[in-house]
Amino acid sequence: MPKPIKHREMLRRLRALGWSGPYQQGRHPFMVRNAQRLTIPNPHYGDIDWILMKGISRNAEISADDWDRA
Repeated sequence: MPKPIKHREMLRRLRALGWSGPYQQGRHPFMVRNAQRLTIPNPHYGDIDWILMKGISRNAEISADDWDRA
């Protein structure tokens, strides 16, 4: 089973994959790559569960291999 990930680590990997941000406009922060906008969870004290991270990577169109290499 995949492990939870820290918010800072998620941001680092998304930036390595070409996303910029996060920007705040409304309730949730988002990141931008070209014309695509990706909503990310608010930073909190706990880790981000792997199920939520799987949905974020699907919305960002990031493969598991690309995620592991980032």
